[in-house]
Order: sequence, then structure tokens, then C-alpha cells
Amino acid sequence: MSLLELQNLTVRRGQCPVVDLVSFSVDAGECIGLIGPNGAGKTTLMRAALGLLPHEGKSTLAQMPARDRARAAAWMPQAREIAWPVDVATLIALGRIPHLPKGARLSPDDKAAIDGAVARMGLAPFLDRTATQLSGGEQARVLIARALAQDTPLLLADEPIAGLDPASQISTMQVFADLARDGHAIIASMHDLGLAARHCTRLILLDRGRLVADGAPGDVLTPDNLHRVFGIDAYYRDTPDGPVFQPLKVLA
Repeated sequence: MSLLELQNLTVRRGQCPVVDLVSFSVDAGECIGLIGPNGAGKTTLMRAALGLLPHEGKSTLAQMPARDRARAAAWMPQAREIAWPVDVATLIALGRIPHLPKGARLSPDDKAAIDGAVARMGLAPFLDRTATQLSGGEQARVLIARALAQDTPLLLADEPIAGLDPASQISTMQVFADLARDGHAIIASMHDLGLAARHCTRLILLDRGRLVADGAPGDVLTPDNLHRVFGIDAYYRDTPDGPVFQPLKVLA
């Protein structure tokens, strides 16, 4: 059974479609990189799939009641705003709200999910720190942990590794890949095509709101797609350690 199914999803600004008749499904065990140039429609697509934007077509998530949707999919938006000066432990625990009956306290299962998220993101030394006083990269890791604590079958993340240092970028992508191997599914919008190729099982390429390619990294990051969509030449090779991708030059 698919965790998400989109059929002819379309989002318009006025009469102009910014997401145009996009269809695909997401199954458990997939780590999907949603790629494309700026303005391709990646953020809009994810927000519409979650029912956060008016749209045409079908999204199985958008059809769910809000509470059921929050138990089915976690959402990490690109804007990383922490509004209140709470400690890190409290902020991560907020990820459990969709699972708590009104007025209930955290159960042992809730605490286990929180502990697992803290361990995955290496945040144990930060739990007593005030979240708003952390660096931008540290705050990003805390917000990823909050989404992980939600412990949903599907996680949608908009530019989750933007602003992280290289080690944190790699470790975060490894966390997503591990989650997929454990039976979850991830959709992460990304601009780093090298990390997408190396850690994602599948890439979905958008351009001007349309789905251009969908498949394994080597089948999507072809010279023709890179030329037409990104206007670049790049080096791509499968190695025993995984795919290696490096942009080389901008085409005239």
C-alpha cells in the first residue's frame, strides 16, 4: 500500500500552473530526493500534497482529517523558526502531540520515540540548552529531531540539509537512508545533487512545475536532463562506495 499517491496534482497562481499535472506514488522503504532548479515547484508540490495549499487533482494525504494526516506524515518546512525560548528536550517532545490524547502525559512509547530521535541526531548534550540560543545549524538538527520524534510512516522535508556543515549534511542524509531501510519513506527537496545521488534510492526531477524524470539516480541525472533542466555538464559515476556526482561547468 502506498504511503502517498498523487494523481494529476495541479497548483495555480492565477491562471498559471506552478505545479502541473504531477502524478507519482511513494512506498515504504523509499528515500526520495525531490530535485529541480529554483522555482521548479518543489516546495509548492509538497505543501499541496499535505493539503496546505488549494490544489486540483488528488493527494491521498490531503484527503485525510488533520489529526490522521499528522500521524501519517511529518512535515519539516524550509523556514526554521523557533518561536519560543524552550529547552531542546521540550521542543523535540512536541513531535509527539499528534499521538497524545487531550491532556495526556508522555507514555513510555512516546519517550522511546523522543529518545530515538535525540540519538539519531546526536543531540543528547543539547537537551537542557535553550533552543533559540543555538546556532542555525544546531537549530536545524533539533527541528529534524522533532520531525523524527513524530515517528510517522512518511516524512516530507523541504531543504533539510540547507545551512548544515558538511558532516551534518552527510549524517542527516544517512539518518534518512536508515529510516527508509527501517520501513519509513522520505521525500526531501534538495539542491545538492551529489548528496541526493549518493543517499537517495529514487530521484524525482521537476522543471517549471512538471515532472521531467522519476527513477534511480543514474536514470535521472543523465547528461540530457542536466543540460535541459539545469544547464550544466557534470561528472557521474557509480563506484563501490556509491554514486559520485560533481557539476563541472555551466553551458553557454
